[in-house]
Amino acid sequence: MNRLSDMQLLVDAADLGSLSSAGRRAGLSPAAASACVQRIEAALGARLFERTTRQLRLTDEGRAYIASCRMAIETMREAEQAVRTGVNRISGTLRVSTPSDLGRNVIVHILDRFMAQHPDVRIVLTLSDSLSRFVPDDVDVAIRVGPLEDTDLVARHLAGSWRVVCASPTCVATQGMPMHPEDLADLPTLVITTNAGPRNEWRLGDTVVRVRRYHESTDSEVIRTWAVLGRGFAYRQLWAVANDVREGRLVLVNAPAWSAPSPIHALYHANTFQPPRVRSFVDFLQKEMATLMPPHAATALGLHFV
Repeated sequence: MNRLSDMQLLVDAADLGSLSSAGRRAGLSPAAASACVQRIEAALGARLFERTTRQLRLTDEGRAYIASCRMAIETMREAEQAVRTGVNRISGTLRVSTPSDLGRNVIVHILDRFMAQHPDVRIVLTLSDSLSRFVPDDVDVAIRVGPLEDTDLVARHLAGSWRVVCASPTCVATQGMPMHPEDLADLPTLVITTNAGPRNEWRLGDTVVRVRRYHESTDSEVIRTWAVLGRGFAYRQLWAVANDVREGRLVLVNAPAWSAPSPIHALYHANTFQPPRVRSFVDFLQKEMATLMPPHAATALGLHFV
């Protein structure tokens, strides 16, 4: 059990920001706690903490290693609880990151059903339209929309989706219907902005258009609201505007010719000691998301193309 004790000391030191405080929690003197960390670092061949007289700061290697320590400790606790109670109940904290519009409209309801089945799991949900750093942000499952970048994480496909151009009937009547993708470059548009800057390059079929006249926001719900109010053409996920199109507040422009595939994936650590709650949630998520955007989704949703 010494290995788990070592892991707990590292986790406590990271959480408390103090090696001496973590040592006291473990019943160790500051010197003994420091020697323990030095022994672990020597065995790993990497420094886990940057130590100064004022603070204890995790290195990049420390963040990655201690994230795995948390998983191992929580997995062991869950296994012990299952043995003691004779019931295979999952527990602990599940940290999920998702784009804001997907989170508000879809994931929040899936999590509600998951919580009903697993009341001992505590949920931490982060909504952002900027990609978060995975390990430093202590995320267990990140749900991402669009083509995947190269990553060492496990990627589980959840659902197919498409980006489409949409606008209110008033906007189309006022600005005219764009006939070619390049027409959008100088029409009023609405653009989501992330830490990487405004996403003003739109893939429309085989053409990539850089729009120039746009309002921008970091919140995708603002973009949707502006589109409904007639402030410009927007480039949104089909599932995100399906209700607005169905109820006549928005129309799809030149779809499906101007649509672009934008699949949804769950990303998580490739870790042998993956906590049961993470495995259970990803399996649950995949089943729930399978019906989000089936093939020929526009027809299935009763949407019409302009």
